[in-house]
Amino acid sequence: MGKLKTPATRTNRSDDFLPAGAFLIRGSSSCEMPQPPLHRHDYFQIHVNLAGSTQQTLGATTLPIRPGTLSFILPMRMHRIDHVDNGDFFLINYRLGFLRPESSLNLLELEDLPIGDMPELAPFMYQEHMDFVLEGTELHEASQLCERMLKEQQQGAFYATEFIRADLTRLIGLVCRRWDAALQRLATQNLLTGSRRASLARVSRYIRAHLADPITLSDAAAAAFLSPNYLAHLLKRETGNTFVEIVTARRMDLACSLLANTDRPIAEIAARVGFEDEAYFSRRFRQLRGLSPSLFRQQHATPVRIA
Repeated sequence: MGKLKTPATRTNRSDDFLPAGAFLIRGSSSCEMPQPPLHRHDYFQIHVNLAGSTQQTLGATTLPIRPGTLSFILPMRMHRIDHVDNGDFFLINYRLGFLRPESSLNLLELEDLPIGDMPELAPFMYQEHMDFVLEGTELHEASQLCERMLKEQQQGAFYATEFIRADLTRLIGLVCRRWDAALQRLATQNLLTGSRRASLARVSRYIRAHLADPITLSDAAAAAFLSPNYLAHLLKRETGNTFVEIVTARRMDLACSLLANTDRPIAEIAARVGFEDEAYFSRRFRQLRGLSPSLFRQQHATPVRIA
């Protein structure tokens, strides 16, 4: 127990560096915030909107934000909340270790955790499928909780961390209690699995469309609205292969099709599947297919039909 652990320096950016186990809350009246780009960070974020209407982009989804909206953003999730003039809101950033000091959970595995194990994760996991809007006494309570957390942070007194942790837990609890049935229902529908499949489909389409070009993990992740680390983790878990292995396999599959079904020169096929050097393409092809491109063509070429 002790004084609150907050960043040593603060800026007006939404992607501040946040030390392990740290917490940071800001009110819209305390600093000017520029219009943010699409971005991600490795900590949890809650946006409590009190006045003004705007929207947030979360992955491939756009959701409205109006007075009373609470937005929950998981670590590593691409997002943006558009700021508006005369808006009034609180922005809360915290590490998993702030609420769960005992947890050793990998951030990349958050979506696989049953909500019963960490119920405070439920609004974060299902934000893309729900609008969390508080009104009346519930909104007033949420505002008061944020005010209290901000005051404790500013004072930094003994036991501040414990008071803030309690108020943050209650703030999330307001949403979990208010939308209990809906969150429990969503948890049984495997929506996160469907979301991951949609992301992998976007990655697959991107790779297919860019086989002739240099393809990076970062570019593919951006096309799927994911962080590179999360995409690498997702691909390995779902396919057992790395990103490079998947791209190379797709390139070789296309090369095999072109070798068997066209008479294009091997150098042209190599370029078509992303290899500038024909010799290197031939070596990689032999390593992966067990024979040279020319021999593969001899063995698998489609017979020419004579009318």
